Amino acid sequence: MKKIFLIFLIQIFFLNTNVYSNINKFKKGDILSNEIKLSKKKFLTLPEGNWEVTYRSTEIVYGMKFSLISLVKLKNNRISEFLEIGFSNLAGKFVYYVDPIMTEVMFKNTHDGCYERPEYLVIELYRKGSSHNCFKIRHLETVKELYNPDDKSTLGFLASIKKYINDNNQKNLPKIMLGSFHSYFSRTNGSDWYLISHLINPKNINAPDSKFFTEESSEYHKYNIDNYPGHKEVMNKWISFSAKRHLELEKLANANTNHKLNLEKYVLENNDLDNSKQENNINFIDQLNRLNDLFKSGSLSKEEFEKAKKKLLD
Repeated sequence: MKKIFLIFLIQIFFLNTNVYSNINKFKKGDILSNEIKLSKKKFLTLPEGNWEVTYRSTEIVYGMKFSLISLVKLKNNRISEFLEIGFSNLAGKFVYYVDPIMTEVMFKNTHDGCYERPEYLVIELYRKGSSHNCFKIRHLETVKELYNPDDKSTLGFLASIKKYINDNNQKNLPKIMLGSFHSYFSRTNGSDWYLISHLINPKNINAPDSKFFTEESSEYHKYNIDNYPGHKEVMNKWISFSAKRHLELEKLANANTNHKLNLEKYVLENNDLDNSKQENNINFIDQLNRLNDLFKSGSLSKEEFEKAKKKLLD
């Protein structure tokens, strides 16, 4: 997603030589949780957990402000998720230049964009005039995406995250990650552009082991996934979580009714990506049952049982 946003910026820069940039409120290394402020009245909810800032910039061109932040989440001291958020207001007198550039980077990019591609499992799109609403689900080959992408022009854009990986000894990345992409823009309700890109280690969702680690051979590829029901179940859970996130984004953006995507069909009843709470509940019940069995068998006195139960409840 950073590539799309920055290519857009680079092309906009050709309209103006008086451009300045600054690091806004957040800086590299900051830890964020719960939500992030996009503007005075816009707050985006972050996925659960603590997120570390790896990149943050704000650019202003002809009064149009572009903000981009890249975050990572660690699990057991290993990168488990990437999150990028872009926000901009594109109102102004340069519509004649801005809208064609957005069309170019969003819909005519050779290697990525809001259109059908083999590596996309789901794509839902509304597009009319300069307005668009795009939702994508895919898998990707992590190391290839970072170090040997098909589009070599992205190598410079990936420098910040690669530096973070090197500086923090995080080279043992998940070989395959699941991704979602969200983009909404319309001039009919404020000219705000929202972009979100989220990548997650499938193991975070209790995925079965994988045997294939190229983009084309992966069990998560749309041409292969029906042969791997365990992987398909995990992907469906990811699609459900991501669809709910996009519905929240539409609400945040005050998306016009006719712009909204039909994503409710993807939402599952159990939509919690964080299995730790469920696992903790299961462990608690198991321990309580074992205590009860020991008490009934006479291995524990009533006093010992009550003391152990109190300790467990605490």
